[in-house]
Amino acid sequence: MKRIFLVVLDSVGIGELPDAKEYNDEGSHTLYGASKSEFFNMPNMEKLGLFNITGVKERFQNMDLSKGFDGSIARLAEKSKGKDTTTGHWEIAGIISKSPFPTYPNGFPEEVIREFEKKTGRKALCNLPYSGTEVILEYGREHMETGALIVYTSADSVFQIAAHEEVVPVKELYRYCEIARDMLQGEHGVGRVIARPFVGEYPNYTRTANRHDYSLAPSLTMLDQLADSGLDVLGVGKIYDIFAGKGITDTVRTKSNEEGIEKLIERINREFTGLCFVNLVDFDMVYGHRNDSDGYAKALSYFDSQLPRILEALKDDDILIITADHGCDPSTPSTDHSREYVPMIAYGKRIKRNNDLGTRESFADIAATILEYFNVKQQVAGTSFLKDILKE
Repeated sequence: MKRIFLVVLDSVGIGELPDAKEYNDEGSHTLYGASKSEFFNMPNMEKLGLFNITGVKERFQNMDLSKGFDGSIARLAEKSKGKDTTTGHWEIAGIISKSPFPTYPNGFPEEVIREFEKKTGRKALCNLPYSGTEVILEYGREHMETGALIVYTSADSVFQIAAHEEVVPVKELYRYCEIARDMLQGEHGVGRVIARPFVGEYPNYTRTANRHDYSLAPSLTMLDQLADSGLDVLGVGKIYDIFAGKGITDTVRTKSNEEGIEKLIERINREFTGLCFVNLVDFDMVYGHRNDSDGYAKALSYFDSQLPRILEALKDDDILIITADHGCDPSTPSTDHSREYVPMIAYGKRIKRNNDLGTRESFADIAATILEYFNVKQQVAGTSFLKDILKE
């Protein structure tokens, strides 16, 4: 019963990529930015080798790293263009995006908004890049008075629709997102359409956990290859949404990192053969985008505190891979994603200790490695490092 548990710590980047200047992300280092908080404490990830990774050890020189570590590690560069969730996850799964998804720093073209209004029967408010919490504070009262939908974007390739759950029921909001997703193809094919429901009364609006992402459908990924080979592909968190359901044989939504970790442990204790792909989104969504360094540090420390439970549940042939999809440094002025390297930590009874693979040229090397472990002929991008991490 061979299994791999692939955990994405959403936005936990480990330093700017060489082309970070092109994205206005010079100086970004999400892990180090969060570590400035007094609440940062990751002794278990230290044991696995996180702080021995190139680009991390240089920032944490006060740590005694001479005692070695229990996993195999690498620093992964992003080969795709872009720095968003979809691009990062797709590359992890074997797709190199040669051009970034379209972004709209001045809002969406008038013809897009007019078509959306016509198809939904509701007017659109805002149509500008905005913080998700600020946009509902700014436009929430007008939305509740008129029933118009709050449409906004960000530095990422997203078409976001916010609506109060008492004004627009969640299922109706989802239907509007499906309309937008059908519209936004080709030239305006944004990476994600996102439902952003909220509740409360002005000025105390709060977003709910009923967020739902509608991604473009990817081309062939390692998930498709695994599923087509008869293997299980379990998605936890927003994995199903990111891949538009393609290649996922079982899925569960989560409302927090805490729930995501519990669902992961449940699946470690379940019998299956194949991949369990987990996204822990709170680092990015709740803390990174709000420049909340203390919150980010607490979330990292909580994950670290639960890591022993995860490791203890692993079986002999299991492999745990921990990585990320981009950065979102909470200590820089920007509240958007950052163009960063990401960590790769592999652990298991069959995995070499004290093993540093240096810097790899693509996130897609993870896809190639997973496919090789399951003896599935690779049809996606990436170079496997399986032989470099397995014990003889």
